[in-house]
Amino acid sequence: MQVSDPNNVKIYNLSVGKSLPEWLSERKRRALLKKNVDIRRRIELIQDFDMPGLSTTVKVSRDGQYILATGIYKPRVKCFDVNNLSLKFERCFDSEAVTFEVLSDDYSKLVFLQCDRYIEFHAGYGRYYRLRIPKFGRDMQYHYPSCDLFVVGASSEVYRLNLERGQFMTPFSSNASAINKCAVNPMHHLLICGTQEGKVEAWDPRSKSMVASLDCAFACVQENKELEGFPSVSALKFNGALQLGVGTTTGQILLYDIRSNKPFYMKDHMYGLPIKDVEFHHQQDLVLSLDSSILKIWDKNNGKLYTSIEASTEFNNLCTVPNTGLIFLANENTKIQTYYIPSMGPAPRWASFLDSLTEELEENSAENVYDDYKFVTKQELENLGLDHLIGTNLLRAYMHGYFMDVRLYKKAKSVANPFEFEEYRKKKIRETIDKDRANRVQINKLPKVNKDLALKLMDDENNKKKKAAATSLLSDNRFKALFENPDFEVDKNTDEYRLLNPVLSRLDKDKMKKLKQKFVSQDFEPVEEEMEGKNSSDESEDETGAEESSDDEHTWTKDVKKQHRIIQREHKAKEWQEEKERREEESKNQLKLYEIRQGEEFKGIHSLKRKINKASLSERLAAEDTSVKLVNSVGNREMTFSTRKKRNASIDERNKRHREERRKLVRPTHGIKSSHKSKFFSAKRK
Repeated sequence: MQVSDPNNVKIYNLSVGKSLPEWLSERKRRALLKKNVDIRRRIELIQDFDMPGLSTTVKVSRDGQYILATGIYKPRVKCFDVNNLSLKFERCFDSEAVTFEVLSDDYSKLVFLQCDRYIEFHAGYGRYYRLRIPKFGRDMQYHYPSCDLFVVGASSEVYRLNLERGQFMTPFSSNASAINKCAVNPMHHLLICGTQEGKVEAWDPRSKSMVASLDCAFACVQENKELEGFPSVSALKFNGALQLGVGTTTGQILLYDIRSNKPFYMKDHMYGLPIKDVEFHHQQDLVLSLDSSILKIWDKNNGKLYTSIEASTEFNNLCTVPNTGLIFLANENTKIQTYYIPSMGPAPRWASFLDSLTEELEENSAENVYDDYKFVTKQELENLGLDHLIGTNLLRAYMHGYFMDVRLYKKAKSVANPFEFEEYRKKKIRETIDKDRANRVQINKLPKVNKDLALKLMDDENNKKKKAAATSLLSDNRFKALFENPDFEVDKNTDEYRLLNPVLSRLDKDKMKKLKQKFVSQDFEPVEEEMEGKNSSDESEDETGAEESSDDEHTWTKDVKKQHRIIQREHKAKEWQEEKERREEESKNQLKLYEIRQGEEFKGIHSLKRKINKASLSERLAAEDTSVKLVNSVGNREMTFSTRKKRNASIDERNKRHREERRKLVRPTHGIKSSHKSKFFSAKRK
């Protein structure tokens, strides 16, 4: 069973799942049921509800106890008993059945219109009689009051076969070149025919004459002047005594009141495919319209879409079980599609378990699967240049990242990295070349990815205690990508690795060289490049630190502290550099304002600088009132200035908080004399 909810309407597809072949023994069937989850979860509503090739037509008998379906190949009809939910009988034809009619309440009287101009009558035991019509037939209807079987096809005549007398009657002559569909109203028994010219003709079987004609093609062209092809009539269906649904070959459905020559509503499928069937749902005033690609269910009053069922294979015929939410669809596949829509009605009495099954599924809360969304982290958003969307409706925060529409993600990724496809293509070419090289002479060589880890695992193989774990990791296919896929490469430049490396490292460089000589041929081993930003002194320090490190003596803590200090210095240097760049950017963008006094001419900044430079020292000191002060009456002057640059307010605030935290942690100085304390603080101020 597959559940979907287009337009928030639950639709249960009961025909999804794998089918088992008939020739399997019961023991093999049980074994498959244990192993295969898809087979175990399937729901087989009716046993063998399928055709060898495809199904063409499905219908339910008037008593609701039998379901009949036709298909190929070979051409055949199948009858299913709903009480036993299994196949009752199966019969084959000489040619394919175009359509069929159930003449009785059950399966005992059937008539089939075949593609080779033959009409076959079947009784309960099998074929009863076979006759031929003058032209190829396309549709037929049975008129119960007069016992006439009306057959229409590739001619302008409506053939009348009276089943009571057993002979052809005078046909109805139409003005059309061909007739595609016909229908009989069950209340007033009016016969209507849909023609190739896009007209609907109404015939009264009592007077044997045409009583009205309706031009549907003109209404379609008037509504939509850009139609591809001519809108011939392809489907007809009555809704009660007065309403009529007409489907056209260009994908329109027209709803008429037969007392008016204009449709009161017209619906377009927008696919340009012929409408194959039209049905009405009386309880909710819904219309079901079918073409080869989709089944649309919509409101007949305003055309609002209720729900829809898209086709995995082409649809051929629609059959609804009366007063229920069960739908059968004949299609170009072996299985006859079965759908159950609980909102349209309950399950039929013979399949009442569907209601309890769907209720249990709705009660169980299932996790949402975001098929149309992509999870991205904040770093990925910054790389794509979409970090400005944080806080908008386009991103939904979830855990340590965000959900975004996958279409927006693909579009942004194509803009951010337009050469991604070329890189992917080169990567695939390299993988293909490497795969071909693997068929050559094998050399004991280290993997390209995570070489150090592979060396450690090879070294662990010599240790008896760790031999089993190391061997399983190297030979296990689950960890194969760890040594082949570059995405799993260990990044040695990250802070986490640099802090954990002194703890986890168990091999010094001399031992690593010995292992490489042992496991790898020197002729084929590529020379490792020196890491950027690492000089010889750092390398020598690392070597000495590695030699001195020992887990038993716990001296590796020194290496951890050393790495921690180095990382802190690097982060501080990076912060100072960013702060410096930010101040430079602000100084460039900052505007300087100058006051222009009345009567003075402003000649620019350079003229103002020249004027200041020409002024005397006393004038300059007078301009700076706060910096120069008169000390006493003798005339001595005192100038105060600072050699330090003005620091940022945020840095001062951070230092102030730091001093307050340190002041809280300082031990009390009760034992120190006050004179010593005052000297200490005075010296500190100096």
